[in-house]
Amino acid sequence: MDLEPGADARADPESRPSIWRSPLRGPWLTSALGLVLLSGLPVVFLTGLFSNAAYNPWLNGNVALQGRSRSPLDFYLFTWPAHPSWLYAVNEGIHVSLGLALIPAIIVKLWSVTPRLASPPPLSSPARALERLSLLFLVSGILFELVTGVLFEEYWVPYHFDFTSAHYYGAWVFFGALVAHTVVKFSTMRSALRTRGSLARVLRTDLEHTLPEPPEDLARAQSLVPAAPSRPTMSRRALLGVTAAGSALLGVQGIAQSVGGPIRALAFLLPRGSKPGTGPNDFPVNGSYAALGLPADTIAHWKLRVLSNDGQRLELTRAELQRRFELHTYSLPLACREGWSTTQRWTGVRLADLAAAVGLHESVAVFLDALDGGTATLAANQVAADESLLALNVNGVPISLDHGYPARVIVPGEIAINCLKWVSSMTFAPVDDA
Repeated sequence: MDLEPGADARADPESRPSIWRSPLRGPWLTSALGLVLLSGLPVVFLTGLFSNAAYNPWLNGNVALQGRSRSPLDFYLFTWPAHPSWLYAVNEGIHVSLGLALIPAIIVKLWSVTPRLASPPPLSSPARALERLSLLFLVSGILFELVTGVLFEEYWVPYHFDFTSAHYYGAWVFFGALVAHTVVKFSTMRSALRTRGSLARVLRTDLEHTLPEPPEDLARAQSLVPAAPSRPTMSRRALLGVTAAGSALLGVQGIAQSVGGPIRALAFLLPRGSKPGTGPNDFPVNGSYAALGLPADTIAHWKLRVLSNDGQRLELTRAELQRRFELHTYSLPLACREGWSTTQRWTGVRLADLAAAVGLHESVAVFLDALDGGTATLAANQVAADESLLALNVNGVPISLDHGYPARVIVPGEIAINCLKWVSSMTFAPVDDA
């Protein structure tokens, strides 16, 4: 069995807390975990920005769906595409699944740097001060994003702020700190990764030959290598293996809730929909009709108002919608912010046909209102997409009350919150008026 490099190296005794004695801690372990996070966290950040872009926040009122107002951070180079139909489901699936998978690496990374985090801040130079400041925002930022994100996925929000808004701004704070910290520490990380040779060599080292890393050449910072290390109770390869196994477990759970179907049962954190029924309306739902508290005769008197910006107006019952317009059927995913998605066969009237019914034929956006007070604006490319429907039926039967009866909007590639249920009015307007 190969011995790890630096086997006979020991740090000189120095003044430090004696509780930090694990022989596994050191610059190599911290840097190896940092490299993993540096590979994954930017992807989580970018998919989070794409998730925000799926709201089309630049359109009238959509940013309010996130509980906030427009800010300089809301810069968009494109309108969210309507194709492919699985675009948002895949994006949010990657965001949630990868975010969950990185949790074990984040926890072990924080454990590995605990001695330095717990030591007095060395502010001997501007670089040291920047590093310490970036650490403050880095650690608090990642913990905030993880805790609130997991709680939101579990539909438990004990905090008194809007999750989407806080998660969005928190991501910018965290990523800014990550960039600053990477700039300061990248050369250190690269040097540390070279101290133990290849990863394969570390993974070949068993518990018997697991020894502390070489001492660090630091002037005032707390060393990660203990001065008086205890005997190892596990090898580095065991620690990395457990971390990887935890990441795989959480990653599979995220993928299972995103993909759905038979593997949805593997999504052990999924709070609802892990065991759907066999009926055509037995698929996951956020928010029930009963919870709205609407008058009992609301549905009986429902009519859809279809309006144009120049005053044309139609009022149509559900039966009139089915008689007057050609119905179309498409298999489309319904994808939620929490990371789960479900694909069903939706039947309804094309949004473009409804726009044409009030005299508007191209480049029109639509302002949606729902019985529960919900609102959303869809962009012109979404209205024009053939698969964009005012859905009346699902899987061959009328949609249930909980799924939006009498009518709901289904848009390919779009976030579910913009696919309003219980639609009561639709106002079409040229793009310039959106």
